[in-house]
Order: sequence, then C-alpha cells, then structure tokens
Amino acid sequence: MSDYTLNASVRNDLGKGASRRLRRANAQVPAIIYGGEQAPQPIAVDKTSFYKALEDEAFFSSIINLQVDGKAQQVVVRDLQRHPFKPLVTHADFLRVDATHELTLNVPLHVIGEDACAAIKDKDGELHQLASEVEISCLPKDLPEYLEVDISAVELGSTLHLSDLTVPAGVTLVALTHGEDHDNAVLSITKAKVRGGAEEEGEEETGGEAAAGEGDTE
Repeated sequence: MSDYTLNASVRNDLGKGASRRLRRANAQVPAIIYGGEQAPQPIAVDKTSFYKALEDEAFFSSIINLQVDGKAQQVVVRDLQRHPFKPLVTHADFLRVDATHELTLNVPLHVIGEDACAAIKDKDGELHQLASEVEISCLPKDLPEYLEVDISAVELGSTLHLSDLTVPAGVTLVALTHGEDHDNAVLSITKAKVRGGAEEEGEEETGGEAAAGEGDTE
C-alpha cells in the first residue's frame, strides 16, 4: 500500500460561489470528508500535492493520510467531479476509513506474463482485456493497490473470469458474492484476425475474373 499524505484545511465558506472563488485562487480544491460516526466535513485540499497524487494510478486504491488543520485522518477517494472540458478537478469526495470495518472500492487489474504466453507468441493469439478494474471488499490493512492477472500459461481460445483471479488473503471480489451469474469475464485470448496474403489475393482474383466476364459480354 502506497503512502500518500495531503494537507487540507476546514472550509467554512460554503456554497457554489465560495467553491468557485476557492478554485480561482488556484491554490486549493474544494472537497468533503464523510463516513464513520463523525459528521461530514467540508475541506479545502492543497492543489499542488493533490494533482501530483492524481497522476499515480495507485492513489485511487490507497489509504490516504489527510492532514486537516494538522489533525490526521485516514481516507480513500470516493468520487471526483471534473470540469467538462478543462483538465481540472472541481470537487473531491473522501470516505473516512475505520481499521475495524471493511471498505469497498475498485482496484486496477494488471496483466502480466504476456511475453511468456505461447498463445500470443507462437500461435498468433490476440489479448482482449475486458475489465480494467474490479470491485473488492477488505479491511484497510489488506487493501491491495492492484490485482495481477498472470496469462503466461493461458491457452488460445481461453477466457478468464473473476473466479480465475488470485486475490490476497482477506480480499473478496464483490461480484462473486452475488452468485455465479456475476462471474464476469475479465480477459480472453483469441486467434488474431489477419487480412492480407492469400485472402486478399483470392479477392483480387475473383474481382479480376468478374471484370473479365463483364468485358466478354460487351
């Protein structure tokens, strides 16, 4: 689990106008912390460190140390609101983390072993990744940054489902708790569709014969 620390301050000036003024000041991002037994708390997050953290994929599946006016809270990112066309975050939602309670969030899937996969190397297989992330549930201490999918031994024509994933101890795939009908496919390896060569030559010959036939009838 990566270690991220963000500095923030309590935000007392509320409302859309206040949020716009805060963003225009170009130093902080309006946000809120909620969850647990405490009341929701509007805050303003330091923009520079926040934007830098957003560049890291692991930030979205990590416990964040949020320093609010010097008081530490552990949170995870629950939602981000973005500007419709500018590369700006207009608001952030953080969920408080309780070490004794499980949390549910999405983590990325990282495919490994492609270089060693005979179905791709030797049999012209093509990888199709059908899911880029999965929803998991676990205690904060067991939260993985991502899950790995090793395809080094996957055969041509095979499809891997959620039930084929290896997850760390203490981690549950949420979809599988809803029954077998939710055992969704996450990737497959199929024979690559190749155009060209004999196929195109055959088409050209067919086209040529048709053209010649048309000429004979004139």
